[in-house]
Amino acid sequence: MPYPSAPARLTLVAFASSIACLTTPSRADELQDLKAEVDALRGKVGELERRAPAAAPRENAASSAVTAGTTKGSFKLPGSDTSITLGGYVKLDALFSDKSAGVGSTADQQYEAGSVPVGPNAGINERNQLKLHARQSRFFIKTATPSSYGEIGTYLEFDLFGAAGNESVSNSNGLRVRHAYGTIGHLLAGQTWTTFSDPAAYPETVDFGGPAGQIFARQAQVRWTDRLGDTVQWSVALENPESVVALPDGTSFRADDDRAPDIAANAKWNSPFGQYSVAALARQIRVDSASAPASREQRWGYGIGINGVVPFAGKDDARFSLYQGSALGRYTVGFFSDATLDASGRIDLPDQWVAAVAYRHYWSERVRSTLALSALRAEKLSSSAPNVNKAAQSAHLNVIWSPVSQANLGLEYLYARRETADGARGNLHRVQASAQYLF
Repeated sequence: MPYPSAPARLTLVAFASSIACLTTPSRADELQDLKAEVDALRGKVGELERRAPAAAPRENAASSAVTAGTTKGSFKLPGSDTSITLGGYVKLDALFSDKSAGVGSTADQQYEAGSVPVGPNAGINERNQLKLHARQSRFFIKTATPSSYGEIGTYLEFDLFGAAGNESVSNSNGLRVRHAYGTIGHLLAGQTWTTFSDPAAYPETVDFGGPAGQIFARQAQVRWTDRLGDTVQWSVALENPESVVALPDGTSFRADDDRAPDIAANAKWNSPFGQYSVAALARQIRVDSASAPASREQRWGYGIGINGVVPFAGKDDARFSLYQGSALGRYTVGFFSDATLDASGRIDLPDQWVAAVAYRHYWSERVRSTLALSALRAEKLSSSAPNVNKAAQSAHLNVIWSPVSQANLGLEYLYARRETADGARGNLHRVQASAQYLF
């Protein structure tokens, strides 16, 4: 029953007062009846007043409920306009390698081109190794909040390739930050994929490390993204610099005295024939060291690249990447140094190139395979130490079954090869199985 308004209550009181004025003896009986009715009405009004406060908790309960967000799978906390999405996956990997990279090396848990043993005694005491781990498992939280400047977005993602745990007992590997960035309008600020790369062109592999020949880095940056017409999207970014040079004895040296950001840019477009991108990079390579050898020098280097995803019949696609430059360096997952330092302290920038091509075929709606071939190579300079990396190749062949959309079971064979500047070579054979469960 609705609660009477203030005017209604006044009407009832006025009505009761007028009844009280009816005091003639001829109507005494009627008066008693009317008084009884007024008392009954007053009792009902009092009962309604007692019930009225109970409606407030119901309204408060509704306002404190978690509601659906603006995107699929998201939710909003009480009193908030922010849509929150949680997700990730758990993945177990089992790897059997004919050679090990050594005790505690992550190269036994994922392919790292620079860790393939080389030389006549390559892996002689580290053969036929089995590893199981769940370090690729990850978790992310994504938010979207409306504002007068457009949507404000944030994204945080972690995996378990942080500080390594003890394999003897707990395998308690630490969290590692993969992505941590925010966006508003055209502006992105935080850590994510370098603008010089195109993750859409990476082939689907069971191995976490991926092909030898790929451009890869996640780092802090400030990025501006805009559109040119209806089909082209372009981005330019200032990204965290880090110079890594090879000393005359081949060891790596981090000067940690960079003064200019890496400048990266790309342009992406879609067409009926696929999705493509071009990328460019400009970097200052700088050394400031008082020893081994003494040097205070800097040089600018460059990189350019093209990537593509080409659709074929059904759901099949081909993917490719091709990069060339004088400062690809650490962007090759650290396979190359950014420069070499000769005995006089002079910086040399070698020409480097990176290439990968892959084809993914769907045998059925739930079963697919990828063949990925890749290579990278650097020019040998007179200042190059004999043991620095010169070239690498890799081949991945896999089959992945998705019994449901939230699960992937994979089996993959990897062949990899590495060569150093003095001609020493080594190869790796690996079989890997995995189970991945998404949430």
